[in-house]
Amino acid sequence: MSHDERTITNPPALHDPTPFGYSHAVSAPGELVFVAGQYASDATGAPVPGDFATQVELAFDRLHAALEGVGLGFEHVVRLGSFVVDHDLTKLETLGKALHSRFGDRLPAQTLSGVAALALPGMLFEVDAVAVRPVG
Repeated sequence: MSHDERTITNPPALHDPTPFGYSHAVSAPGELVFVAGQYASDATGAPVPGDFATQVELAFDRLHAALEGVGLGFEHVVRLGSFVVDHDLTKLETLGKALHSRFGDRLPAQTLSGVAALALPGMLFEVDAVAVRPVG
């Protein structure tokens, strides 16, 4: 895609979500592509030990690799689902920085869920995505 075809909508009747790392609504023309939850994993799928910030960075690296595998990039993502073990405001700030570094001011819609645990011991963060493959 030569340019970003996503339409970001943050209605004035709702709060400004961008400081929190998301947009209220995002649309784009094309085919939906669903990306499974990505986490800080090694080549065998085992979680990579590390603090929350390290795991967030690695999970977004894995998400980027999954997107590239189908010929897409972060600019095609319209929605994220983020899962944070033992969520707190410090983790929200860390996640917000990671999102802004990858999406700039063109933030996807996002749902963040605080959870007690994820699928494998040692996982602190997981992110899934919906992207749109442009028409034509």
